[in-house]
Amino acid sequence: MKIIAGHGVINPDDVRNNLHLDLPGEGPDLNLPDGMAYVPLINSHDHLVGNWVPKAGDKRPYPNSHIWVEDMKQSFSFRERNQYWLNDGSFDLLQGTAHSVAKLGAYKNLFSGCGIVHDHGPLQKDAYYDPMPIIVPKRFRQCHSITLGNWWGGGTPEEEMALTQGRMPFIIHLGEGTDEVTHGEFALLEKRGLLHANTLMIHGIAFSKKEIETITKVGASVCWCPGSNYYLIGKTFDIASALVTRANVVIGTDSTMSGEINLIAEFEVIREHFPSIPLKELYRMVTVNAAKALYLDPAYATLNPAHPRNLLILDQIESDPFENLLAMEMMGIKLLIVDGIPRYGDSEYLDLLDTGGNEYTIFRTGNREKFVIGDPMEINDQIDNALGYHKDFPFLPF
Repeated sequence: MKIIAGHGVINPDDVRNNLHLDLPGEGPDLNLPDGMAYVPLINSHDHLVGNWVPKAGDKRPYPNSHIWVEDMKQSFSFRERNQYWLNDGSFDLLQGTAHSVAKLGAYKNLFSGCGIVHDHGPLQKDAYYDPMPIIVPKRFRQCHSITLGNWWGGGTPEEEMALTQGRMPFIIHLGEGTDEVTHGEFALLEKRGLLHANTLMIHGIAFSKKEIETITKVGASVCWCPGSNYYLIGKTFDIASALVTRANVVIGTDSTMSGEINLIAEFEVIREHFPSIPLKELYRMVTVNAAKALYLDPAYATLNPAHPRNLLILDQIESDPFENLLAMEMMGIKLLIVDGIPRYGDSEYLDLLDTGGNEYTIFRTGNREKFVIGDPMEINDQIDNALGYHKDFPFLPF
């Protein structure tokens, strides 16, 4: 079947009108002149089990995030979440209800147009990643941070880096603060031999211009999470210097315990504080740059009209496709296909698509009927039953 979208973004430098997209199957053609086509977005940093509301942290701004971690454990959100996830301190996220909390976080990303989200935490078994409603990569190694080490599980930073063999990302929180501790973390990373092309550093608030130049020369990547940075620390990564040096910058939301409710809201924060950044560059950060940083197949960052296994179609609100991306709403996602599988969209299209035997939930939002893979409403109901009252999550559209 063929989908004809009014406009489409093949890659950040190739925008086309009347884009013809050839999906497998023999259904009738879909003409969507009021739709804009993109490749699904990539959120390069989230903590899926941390997507709870409201935000945590009563002593802001913090000199570093390590202090917030302990403060967060005393917050209302942390304690309320743990009424549902009876967390015994284990980071085996297949135990108890932890996996359904993580799925809730994955749905947060799905409903904001993401086809891929990286979940920063100790590596889990395949049974954790495979049932997720979108792609949650499982080829990576990690450390929580230089200062706290791998307190949540995993080897030493050096052991974790060695396990990458240079063929997958090594991901670490770094420079998330304004004090001497966080200003010294980059030097420690270098000294310990952990700065390579496959190093993905999260936050980097404390990085100097010289350190950003070094990152660019090495070919490493930085994940920018401005919403979380401003909320916790009151300052963010030096994005201006990174753009000058052409560092590989990607965007992450962090969890809703400190960050914005989803990637859509993250774009709004960036536009508010950095209106001069070209929108095309932001799109590059959540597609091409992200695929490079996470060592993903480049096909996840480019829309292939002849075989679009990954496709995001949005309502056309703005004539410019990049302005239109920033105007995205959860309700305005017409269709999200990831790895050839429909994940979310207007229900009228579901019967026309090859669902591969997957099960879907139908619900209404505003004046539109939607389908979504799996059943996030059931997760919400389970949470309500555990709490004894209804819990509203602003990143869910129902």
